Amino acid sequence: MEKIVAITREECELLGYEGHPYNALIDQYEPDMTVAELDALFEDVKAKLKPMLASLKDKAKADDSFLLQQFPKQEQLNFGEALLAKLGYDFKSGRQDLSSHPFCTSFNALDVRVTTRVDEKDLANSVWSTIHECGHALYEQGLPDADYGLPTSEAISLGIHESQSRFWENCIGRSKEFIDGFGPLFKAHFPNQLGAVSNESFYKGVNKVEPSLIRTEADELTYHFHVMIRYEIEKDIVSGKLAVKDVKRVWNEKYKEYLGIDVPHDGVGVLQDVHWSHGGIGYFPTYSLGSFYAAQWWSCIQRDIPNAKELVSKGETKEILQWLRTHVHQYGKLYSAEDLCKRISGEKLNFNYFMEYAQNKYSQI
Repeated sequence: MEKIVAITREECELLGYEGHPYNALIDQYEPDMTVAELDALFEDVKAKLKPMLASLKDKAKADDSFLLQQFPKQEQLNFGEALLAKLGYDFKSGRQDLSSHPFCTSFNALDVRVTTRVDEKDLANSVWSTIHECGHALYEQGLPDADYGLPTSEAISLGIHESQSRFWENCIGRSKEFIDGFGPLFKAHFPNQLGAVSNESFYKGVNKVEPSLIRTEADELTYHFHVMIRYEIEKDIVSGKLAVKDVKRVWNEKYKEYLGIDVPHDGVGVLQDVHWSHGGIGYFPTYSLGSFYAAQWWSCIQRDIPNAKELVSKGETKEILQWLRTHVHQYGKLYSAEDLCKRISGEKLNFNYFMEYAQNKYSQI
């Protein structure tokens, strides 16, 4: 990692930057985004989201044991394919396979592939990974195929890309309406495990809030502290404020400070992500940006499609996907992320949309 960081610092100098050297890195993933803007955004996370988490800490935890039964691997894969198709993923232009870390890869709009992972004793591991990667894939399949090779057939930024995956995974996939509308599909594939689970219990279970060690398995509230920890460490190792040899110590200290948990070993701590090992420094903030954009899009969708939630409760998402095709996908890189956000919502990214979404949802749960 010391070699990777040394090369990354050199890369910053070669790319050039104003202000913080990290700006040269984040610009590759989220063009025009800066440390100043990210710092302000994560200060909002600390100031607004942390108190909300604290208020939920002593509440009775939802029961998610129904997700932790025996779910055969092949049936999970069959269910994942059925779910992808129902959400609008085009299997004529893609396929789903297994991997240890879920991802989406695209060669063009007519060849967009997704992977998922399966834990036979944890259904959520596969299902919401599948929905997440479906969001990425729907974006790639929605880019103008006729413009292949041109900027208008490429995604704007990773933040906007993540807005699509986090939108489908959380705003839709963890909504009460989704459980109502897609519950029959769950129960058709897993009648013995889920047949007796009420929609209310299902909804609460898939939205259980609890600090955890693994970023990719975190609930949608604590998730942003996982991202913030990585961002703060990245920023400081790039500037030289933090030595690589101290990263493990600082990682463990921040998990204790922000999430109140102890890290038992590096496999579930500092070594859990692939990003640093392949030199992807500057990437992590886009995950939170995506969630915050997603909440803003969801507000706009409900403005433009007043019965959007009702449609989801009936298992119908075509109109919502078409809204995304019209307002996001079709433009490729025609607009910057900020300009696209202003075009859709009338303002730039605003963390308050996420807080309103979260407060409305979890106050009811």
